[in-house]
Amino acid sequence: MKNVFVFLMLLSSCALLAQEKRLTFGVKAGLNYGDNGRIEVTDVANARADDRIGYHLGVFLRGNLTDNIYIKPELQYTVNNSIYDDVAGTDLDYNIKKLDLPILVGVSVLGPIHVFGGPALQYMVENDLEDVRLGDVKNEFTVGLQFGAGIQLGRLNADIRYERGLSKNRAESIDEGIRVDSRPNQVILGLALDL
Repeated sequence: MKNVFVFLMLLSSCALLAQEKRLTFGVKAGLNYGDNGRIEVTDVANARADDRIGYHLGVFLRGNLTDNIYIKPELQYTVNNSIYDDVAGTDLDYNIKKLDLPILVGVSVLGPIHVFGGPALQYMVENDLEDVRLGDVKNEFTVGLQFGAGIQLGRLNADIRYERGLSKNRAESIDEGIRVDSRPNQVILGLALDL
């Protein structure tokens, strides 16, 4: 019930901003650099992933609450890749595909420069560890945190942000005693265009 209330408040705020012509819609894309956490092989290994590059594509709404403060919910499709070296005698690729919904609050601090932060809601679409049959992740919905800084030049916005998953979320192999942490730990570079 609490989540429904928050969603309705966000929706009504966006509707008010749209009526006042203070709402901007846009598209965004970018690169993610980081890992998906630790892997554990029962009685054999416990290792962190090597950082790898992924990507994201999406849309956003930016509502100006004041001249200097905005709220910016985004919806994006994200692909994260990691590799675990020499786990149980082999290298394993781990790929995650998810839908992300960051809800960011930002402040213009100096001309076109702005800083922002907020929660990032995540829905796991696909969870794949090379040559290992994984069961479902414990929670398909998880929460993370994003914060960063950007620059707005006309209709173009570039930003850099850090994301860390907050809620633990593991996927376990069906028959091999392998557990993988699916929480992101990454730096995100993004470009956005106001439409």
